[in-house]
Amino acid sequence: MNEITSRHLIDIVKYRVVWLCISAILLLPGVISLVYSTIHNENHIPLKVGIDYTGGTILQYGINKNITNEDLSKTREDLQSIGIENPSLQILHANSESSTKSDLKNIISIKTKFIGQDEDTVNKITETLSKDYTNPELISVSSVGPTLGKELFKNSLIALSLAFLGIIAYLSIRFKFDYALAAILGIAHDVLFVVGIFSLLGLLYNVQIDGLFITAILTVVGFSVHDTIVVFDRIRENLRYYSKKMSFGEIVNASVNQTLARSINTSLTTLITLGALYFFGGVTTKDFVLAMILGIAIGTYSSIFFCSVLVDIWEDKKNNKAPASKTAATV
Repeated sequence: MNEITSRHLIDIVKYRVVWLCISAILLLPGVISLVYSTIHNENHIPLKVGIDYTGGTILQYGINKNITNEDLSKTREDLQSIGIENPSLQILHANSESSTKSDLKNIISIKTKFIGQDEDTVNKITETLSKDYTNPELISVSSVGPTLGKELFKNSLIALSLAFLGIIAYLSIRFKFDYALAAILGIAHDVLFVVGIFSLLGLLYNVQIDGLFITAILTVVGFSVHDTIVVFDRIRENLRYYSKKMSFGEIVNASVNQTLARSINTSLTTLITLGALYFFGGVTTKDFVLAMILGIAIGTYSSIFFCSVLVDIWEDKKNNKAPASKTAATV
């Protein structure tokens, strides 16, 4: 038996339909959420966007008691009674580093329309919270104007587009166009999964995306394509030596298994670090780290089980078409 086919931990080619079905199952909830959110959200945006893109002001208050949903509902009504239109409230877990008081148990994040440097409005909000909670501590106030928000959103889309175009150009030169297309579909698979999960989180827990989310997506794109290139490079290398001895599917199988340990080890060490940041890091970076965790996990899966399967399927189709064309020419 050939040395590169002697040990296979996973038979990628044999169960390729299974891997594609798993990808569909992973993507389906997010796609449904994206469609639903696009129909029902304001401005028909599939994700709940933060003030980075819509413009507005976020005030965060430290509270020294546990907050229930009933408390939050009453606070929302109180804020509306003083003229704060459609305030968006969220409960965040308090870190001791987030405030000057060590006994804070929760943080109330209040998103309003843009109020800028209007200290009177901020004082009114603080006074309103003082009625419901004992000594609420104003931790931070951050504002983004509507014009700047639109500009940031446009620049984010441009950054994503340029990243995709650069990757397509590089992979088309480095490998065949078939490989480049498989890698791009793999990236789209990973980004769609992460965006879909955040769309679900937006519906269920009012999670909003900001500039850090775009940074996470760009990082995931780079990680995903890097992992895929390692697999494709091994396939190309094995084709040089074993193309006459083995079928393309066998070479794909062997190549993926040769890079399997490397892919898992790299991803696992990264995920351990990100896990520590998620559970012990600051509140403001939790969503960014979560996007990274989801993206790296799905990127590892797609480079092994999705992109390599696509390359094998396309190669099969090309091989099946070749005999038919020769027969037609002979006739």
